[in-house]
Amino acid sequence: MSTPVEYTVPESIRTARADKALALGFPEHSRMALQRSFDAGLVSLRGKPVERSTSVHAGDVLTFDFPEVVSAELKAVKIKLKVLFEDKSLLAIDKPAGMVVHPGAGTREDTLVHALLAHCAGSLSGIGGVERPGIVHRLDRETSGVIIVAKTDQAHRDLARQFAERTVVKEYLALVSGVPRLMSGSIQKAIGRNKRHRHKMAVVEEGQGRASWTDWTLVEHYGDLAALLTCTLHTGRTHQIRVHLSSIGHPLLGDSAYGWKANTRMKRDPGRVMLHAARLQVMHPKTGKVLDLRAPLPADFKAQIKALKAG
Repeated sequence: MSTPVEYTVPESIRTARADKALALGFPEHSRMALQRSFDAGLVSLRGKPVERSTSVHAGDVLTFDFPEVVSAELKAVKIKLKVLFEDKSLLAIDKPAGMVVHPGAGTREDTLVHALLAHCAGSLSGIGGVERPGIVHRLDRETSGVIIVAKTDQAHRDLARQFAERTVVKEYLALVSGVPRLMSGSIQKAIGRNKRHRHKMAVVEEGQGRASWTDWTLVEHYGDLAALLTCTLHTGRTHQIRVHLSSIGHPLLGDSAYGWKANTRMKRDPGRVMLHAARLQVMHPKTGKVLDLRAPLPADFKAQIKALKAG
């Protein structure tokens, strides 16, 4: 355990519950983290453990510590990662296509979480009391690009707030089938579960799904065969870009789940869904500075564009 901390209840608090007094004095720690300290008997007043509901007064000295962080049940696996940014609070990586973010049924010990447990060994502060990286957003298995991870409880809460308040800038590059008639557009269609195929999502009637918003801009096109789009997400629904672009008649290359069909005119088989998370902009939870994170196009994406340009 760490060195116990002494906290003198300030004059501004005449009387308050012990848990609320500590929460006001240490806003960098979550309420849950402090609750674990009370539950473990690590908060004391005048040498005796106190309950969360114990009344404390101005001048009282509380001593507290945090319980030891429990190791995650998952195994740490050394997998090489492309690090875009790292400090004590955050880690941003360029996820390769084919890597699953979260362990689940059918996954092996090669997910991003397995890799992060090894990469961050000893530097995770115990999110939720367990040594694990704080995943606040996800990328599909076949999607490449920027993903950001919290290494502390404080960073996890702050990033989750930014995503919930939609202040995060999320830009993707997408190769789509066909060429849109317009140079840009905005798709605001609700997304929900596909009623026939529960593993898929679909555009649904308002009120039956969750509001979803994608803006797109045409970057370039390759005859009438395909086009490169920049997509900006204002919401973060499962398969959002894939569903939205398919709904306007331009499914992503390689995305057979959402309507893409192989074309004999295409000289190169995409091999995967051609979607890349190119840019993620957030406010650093600790410094307040803007972090503008960018991932370059991967080799397979470049090769696909080259083949399309060759006609």
